[in-house]
Amino acid sequence: MTDSDAASAAAAAARDGYGRLLGLLAAADGDLAGAEDALADALEQALRRWPEQGVPHRPEAWLLTVARNRQRDRWRSAETRRTTPLDLDRHARRTVTIDEVGPDAIGDRRLELMLLCAHPVIDPGVRAPLMLNVVLGFTAAEIGAVFTVPRATMATRLVRAKRRIRAAGVPFELPDRSHLPARMAAVLEAVYGAYVIEWSSTGSEARPLPPEGLQLAEVLAQVAPADPEARGLAALVLLSAARAPARTAADGRLVPLLEQDPGCWDRSLIERGHVHLRAAHARRSVGRFQLEAAIQATHCARLPDQGPDWATLKQLHLALHQLAPSRGGTAALAAVLAETDGPAAGLAALDQLGEDAVRFQPAWATRAQLLERLGAHAGALAAYERAIALTTDPAERAYLTGRRRAVANRTATRRTDTRRP
Repeated sequence: MTDSDAASAAAAAARDGYGRLLGLLAAADGDLAGAEDALADALEQALRRWPEQGVPHRPEAWLLTVARNRQRDRWRSAETRRTTPLDLDRHARRTVTIDEVGPDAIGDRRLELMLLCAHPVIDPGVRAPLMLNVVLGFTAAEIGAVFTVPRATMATRLVRAKRRIRAAGVPFELPDRSHLPARMAAVLEAVYGAYVIEWSSTGSEARPLPPEGLQLAEVLAQVAPADPEARGLAALVLLSAARAPARTAADGRLVPLLEQDPGCWDRSLIERGHVHLRAAHARRSVGRFQLEAAIQATHCARLPDQGPDWATLKQLHLALHQLAPSRGGTAALAAVLAETDGPAAGLAALDQLGEDAVRFQPAWATRAQLLERLGAHAGALAAYERAIALTTDPAERAYLTGRRRAVANRTATRRTDTRRP
């Protein structure tokens, strides 16, 4: 086995089981930072050993064993004996193995850890980011991009939150169901954040929308079936995931929604999304996730060789903008207004973002396309360049570069024609 193969196997094991492993490790002593260090050490050892010894039959179990050995070494260290009071209940606690915990119980552990991150002692503003980092394994940079916070700032907030959990002695126990309503909003925000992170990547190096993300959305809907926003979020993630197979062309370029073939969408996921959306609407309490899911459902209703229902999309986007305004929502509304009221109306909506659009890539991509439609080629070229500079996704870069090249070619052709006698 090559080093590259070992690295790929270790990355896959970490990606697929990060939250489960971390939840089991942290349950031993409540130390999230220590659990992360132990898991990181196990992954480092995997990279060293697997090229020579081969990938174990059960990589997750191997990582869990090595990480727990690392934890025990730390507990026995001289520093720990000097600085940590002896806690027989904690240090003699019987650990749980992968074999002893079935898939359902491990899933509960992930939800338990997410609910823990919404504990009242944790700053409300960092609860969802903490879930994304600790349970779902996203980096501070990825999380910062979702919450429009610099990577270093987000990393600092996460470290402080983990220290707060340890200092407060928060127990690793599933809160009583009576606590769920107060903590559900943060959990829903975290699952939505995971959806945004995964959905923003389309290239060959992108992670696929994880089964865990889909499962968590539906598990939350099952835990709180009467919560319309939980059902709405499940619908949103399912309807979006249904379109994933059509998002990337054979040559790696992004395929915009309006150019996708509806025949390539996953109809079973769409139907599951509709089930949740209908259940949410039955509660007669409109929320942000329900509106976003309704927008996705409207797009998924498009038939081959037909355009979307722009009138309905406009109504939904306006309602979303009024209920939960955001930069992404404004950029999407601008694109819809360009279809219903003309490109100038779309540009006027984008202008409302002001300084918020300076480093917001979707706003520049939308502006470039609207300026292109208006024939303002110089402005379109500049906007395309800005949009390309603000994305690292290869599929999106390829698509935008192609659009920019087409505008540049038309501009050059027009200049040549005007110079002819």
